[in-house]
Amino acid sequence: MQHVRHLLESKGNQVYSVQPDTPVLDAIKQMAERGIGALLVLRGDALAGIVSERDYARKVILRGRASSSTSVSEIMSANVLTIGPDASVEECMRLCTDSRVRHLPVIENGRIIGVVSIGDLVKAVIDDQAQEIEHLQRYIVS
Repeated sequence: MQHVRHLLESKGNQVYSVQPDTPVLDAIKQMAERGIGALLVLRGDALAGIVSERDYARKVILRGRASSSTSVSEIMSANVLTIGPDASVEECMRLCTDSRVRHLPVIENGRIIGVVSIGDLVKAVIDDQAQEIEHLQRYIVS
């Protein structure tokens, strides 16, 4: 069973963020350049929210707003669930699915150390299952 800490280590512990007054266009460009689906929104060192491609689609594109004149603070999700690095992948997956969120900031000692996505979690579960199957196959054959 993997823990969130291991997922972050395999991803390189990267934390990508924007400020609340950042234009949405700049945030979306950053997401596209980095190949990620969400950015943390920080006010100083404090977590103010999270902005995702989904927020962009629902709150800017579908409402006919201009990406360059809309700030991240106008579309971000301000109520952000977080998780600790020692939580298991299963706990994290349960939190994501029960709460219907796609990205969870990881907090340790009051500091943001990374973000895990539902995609990271699904990959970890599949990798664990593949290892179990491999071990069972070796057991059956021997």
